[in-house]
Amino acid sequence: MAPDATHALAVREKVQKFLQAACSGDVELFKKLAKQLDDGKGLAGTVADVKDANKRGALIFAAREGKTELCKYLVEELKVDVNEKDEEGETPVLHAARHGHTATVQYLIEQGADPATPSASGATALHHAAGNGHIEVVKLLLSKGVNVDFQSDAGTPLMWAAGLGHEDVVEVLLEHHANLHAQTDDDNCPLISAVAANSLPCVELLVKAGANVNVKAGDATPLLIAAHNGSTEIINCLLQAGADPTAADEDGNKPIQLAATSGSRAAVEALLAVTPRIQSVPEWSVDGVIEFMQSEYRREQEREEAGRKANKSREASIPKKDLPEVTPEAKKKAAEAKARGDEAFKRNDIATAIDAYTQRFEEAATAFYEGVHLDPESKELVTAFREAVEAGRKFHGTDKNSLSSSKS
Repeated sequence: MAPDATHALAVREKVQKFLQAACSGDVELFKKLAKQLDDGKGLAGTVADVKDANKRGALIFAAREGKTELCKYLVEELKVDVNEKDEEGETPVLHAARHGHTATVQYLIEQGADPATPSASGATALHHAAGNGHIEVVKLLLSKGVNVDFQSDAGTPLMWAAGLGHEDVVEVLLEHHANLHAQTDDDNCPLISAVAANSLPCVELLVKAGANVNVKAGDATPLLIAAHNGSTEIINCLLQAGADPTAADEDGNKPIQLAATSGSRAAVEALLAVTPRIQSVPEWSVDGVIEFMQSEYRREQEREEAGRKANKSREASIPKKDLPEVTPEAKKKAAEAKARGDEAFKRNDIATAIDAYTQRFEEAATAFYEGVHLDPESKELVTAFREAVEAGRKFHGTDKNSLSSSKS
């Protein structure tokens, strides 16, 4: 191995051990490894500069693992920026909050960390604490005045908690007046998140707090989603709160039809009594609706499979063209064109020579173009067509100039 490569590998191993020490929280080992990496900048400069491929330094790793004592050394003695960001725009306090390290979050905030700083995706420490169910961190962040309704690309902290089934966090966020009706750009909201997560406790909390049970995300309502999932208890909860059993999805299917397609007998039973009869269903009973919708679903699957087979058959029937064979007539025309060009060149008739040679190149390019049109996937044809065009371009540009030079 070359000396430079050996040195680079040795440095890389030292960096890995250094960052592992940050994760372990071993302050003395960390100091020792930091000194080994110091190339004259001093410990503070060296530690601040050493980061992994995602621009995460020692403080972020220590915070992520809840190593508060090492965080103290880094912040208080080496003066590492408590609000430094990694490649994703995430700060040490965000990393600590995501992993539920309440004491570390508390320390970093005391040292000036801003818990409201969003990452590149717009998520704050509160989003990550809520989404991971870290109730004590959530309470701490709320006590520090973090915006309970801050919108990230994936919604508010309440949406994160509801969508991951953390009912205790949902309850705390609601106590802090989190917005029940907040929506993302794609119309997601806390109730739809909770229903999609199949979390009955979260659904009950949100409904009790006054969530709109007929809210829509596109054409989907909470009841349609619950029916599709076969979530009978959630269906009953939504119906009792006034959910509309006749609201249909983009394909015209009502909740009872989705429940029947999913094969949930209990869900169909819950919906049958509150759904007006659908005329296309021959027998309006639990078994009748399930049998009809299952049959419709099978037919749709068969149609899709037949369509896939037909497409494959059509693709197989399209002949794969080899390079187009040059016909005797085309060969004759090309030879004649070349002969005319040669003769014209000999008599110094440059214009005629250009026309003759151009005809030859154009005929070749045209033949290959037709082949490419028939079989655009053929790399050989594409390459041949490109070469024919380049040959013509070269003649018109370079060789044409040399012809003109020879005339003068």
